[in-house]
Amino acid sequence: MARPSQIKHRVNWIYDVLLWTFSILIDLFFREVHPRGSWKVPRRGPVIFVAAPHANQFVDPLILMRVLKTEARRRVAFLIAEKSMHLRVVGWFSRSVGAIPVARAQDLLKPGPGTVYLPDPEKDPLLLRGVGTNFDGGIVQAGGVITLPTVNGNAASSEILEIHGPEELKLKREFRGADALKQLTGRDDVGEDGKLPNGSADGRRGPVDGFKGSKYKTAPKVDQTQVYDAVFERLNGGGCVGIFPEGGSHDRTELLPLKAGVAIMALGALAANPDCGLTIVPVGMNYFHAHKFRSRAVVEFGAPIEIPRDMVEMYKQGERREAVKTLLETVYQALVSVTVTSPDYDTLMLIQAARRLYNPTGKKLPLPMVVELNRRLVKGYTQHKDDPRIMHVTRSVSDYNKQLRLLGLRDHQVEYAKFSVVKVIFTLIYRLGKLAVLTAATLPGLVLFAPVFIVAKMYSIKKSREALAASTVKVQARDVMATWKLLVALGFAPVLYAFYTTLFTWMTYRNRMWGTVPDRVPLWAVVLGLDVLFPAITFAALRFGETGMDIFKSIRPLVLSLNPTSANTLVRLREKRLTVSNEVTELINTFGPEMFADFDSARIVADPFRESGPGPRHDAPPAAPPTPPRVGVAAPAGDGSAQAQLSRNESFGNLGSIGLFATRPPSRSRSRSSSSGGLAGSAGFPVKSFSTLNSKEDLDEVSKKIRGAMRERGKERSRRRSEDQRAWEAGASASSGAATPGSEDGRKRQ
Repeated sequence: MARPSQIKHRVNWIYDVLLWTFSILIDLFFREVHPRGSWKVPRRGPVIFVAAPHANQFVDPLILMRVLKTEARRRVAFLIAEKSMHLRVVGWFSRSVGAIPVARAQDLLKPGPGTVYLPDPEKDPLLLRGVGTNFDGGIVQAGGVITLPTVNGNAASSEILEIHGPEELKLKREFRGADALKQLTGRDDVGEDGKLPNGSADGRRGPVDGFKGSKYKTAPKVDQTQVYDAVFERLNGGGCVGIFPEGGSHDRTELLPLKAGVAIMALGALAANPDCGLTIVPVGMNYFHAHKFRSRAVVEFGAPIEIPRDMVEMYKQGERREAVKTLLETVYQALVSVTVTSPDYDTLMLIQAARRLYNPTGKKLPLPMVVELNRRLVKGYTQHKDDPRIMHVTRSVSDYNKQLRLLGLRDHQVEYAKFSVVKVIFTLIYRLGKLAVLTAATLPGLVLFAPVFIVAKMYSIKKSREALAASTVKVQARDVMATWKLLVALGFAPVLYAFYTTLFTWMTYRNRMWGTVPDRVPLWAVVLGLDVLFPAITFAALRFGETGMDIFKSIRPLVLSLNPTSANTLVRLREKRLTVSNEVTELINTFGPEMFADFDSARIVADPFRESGPGPRHDAPPAAPPTPPRVGVAAPAGDGSAQAQLSRNESFGNLGSIGLFATRPPSRSRSRSSSSGGLAGSAGFPVKSFSTLNSKEDLDEVSKKIRGAMRERGKERSRRRSEDQRAWEAGASASSGAATPGSEDGRKRQ
């Protein structure tokens, strides 16, 4: 239970200052953080933000707090594990921004004496017995939790309903899963569905003979009354509360079962104040290598969930279990719609490879588009994975990935196989020269900051091992690595810079840095200069090193292209990529329209294999200045040449112009409060106060104005079509050479 002293009211200016300060670390650690759908966040009124997957421990709330403050101008109080409040930096920051500590049963687990087993798992799976357990000795409590040892990354647990004696208790729900049943019966004939066969070979239905039971851990019942009171207080005041409903951070590829707390909070708040207007906003935390330095992230907001009044009434009338279960399922489905989940790691790798092959021209896609593609591909693969065509393409993609690993290449580097030898040589020389310059620029900062990198790496690995040993859901505990890298850098970097400043100042005082510092420069100026110089050198090294690393990764395929043996292999691999890409694209074009109604009208990637597709005509004459693409329709994929590819950070500079990634609906103007401007027929009409129609003459007058506006709109369309036709004819005339520099058309072009 959270102690009253730990729940503090937030001071807004302290919240803003701390958030701005810690956001600098986010900008340094992550290369890109893209918000998507932030227009869906209510600008006022109580909101519960449910975020998943919780893949980056203390970094997740920091990123979400920053996005909400910059995009929606809203401050949020997150629920945080009470044990995290005991960490010096994390606890201080959490208390300062008004976080609400929550005691979790999983943090209170302790080994229990003796062993436990199921005497009759078929007829009475809720009856649990022990050997030397002493259940009624105070260690085990009704309402508490009992957990089995971790097997295959999972630890089965159940809530205790009642205690019958020192070696017998009743569970609230049965242990589920084949591993749990094997642990509690010692039987090896448990089916994959967690079911026992009709008796064993000797006719027994319980545990095998000589079975001594399984070790276990137990935690007492946790009273969350003060936590709910604090949440209700924030919501009744029109504030925002953030929660990660999975109950803890993890590094799995799928969502964990949601805890009931978020549903109880929402229903409880509405039961106490039905007119407060509370909504639940799902948030998808989508990372690309969340634990790695300079990785990327997309924060996606889903449509707000408005809780029906009949569900609140059901909760108030005592049917709480059914109301909570229904709302929890709604929240889960909303989270699935804004996250990319897969059954396992191999499936996720397969989906990401298929997504790259679905974009065969190599056009750089913005991160929100990549997330949407991954989500749709996971959904399609999950639904049709047993189809023979899907299985064939899966094998082709896996074989292609295997060849990439053997050559030590990445998918986008296969394109180097089509370069001529001369182009490869010049490109290699140019990049080696550029790499040498960037290395020289990066080296000073790398040397200065190397101790921080080393210590942060070692300490994060140590913490991940500790978290893995204490967790029942983590796979490799990568979810804690980014947090500890940032915390170590936050604490160690200032100390290291202070040491460098002190050392150089002492050397200046001693011998003026061997005479390189003039005598007229005072020591205080040296201190101030070094305080600015060292962080600047580190930041410059970060940016130069980032670009240099990208160039370094491109050297290997260029070298392979010069080797006759490996060059032939690279050419064959490029041909295989084209074949597999064609198969993937054709498969997606077959199943896509069946699953997504807007597949053809709002394609994420244009189909390069269909000649009748929306791609540009290479024989078409130059037209008038291009018009912006329709909202929701992706631009053509291009020809894939090195010159045609846009640069990494400029490919889609304005994502708001693409309907799929717009942070506001396409029918709205840039400013919601603006009511003027815009073309006829758009949302930009000047808005006046509403008029009252009191007679037939008023209605006729309104109808007359509407008909007049429609005629004006028709004339505007006709005028645009005429201008487009004249521009097309002028372009055609120019491409055929009919116009000369001295002609009127030629003068216009010049």
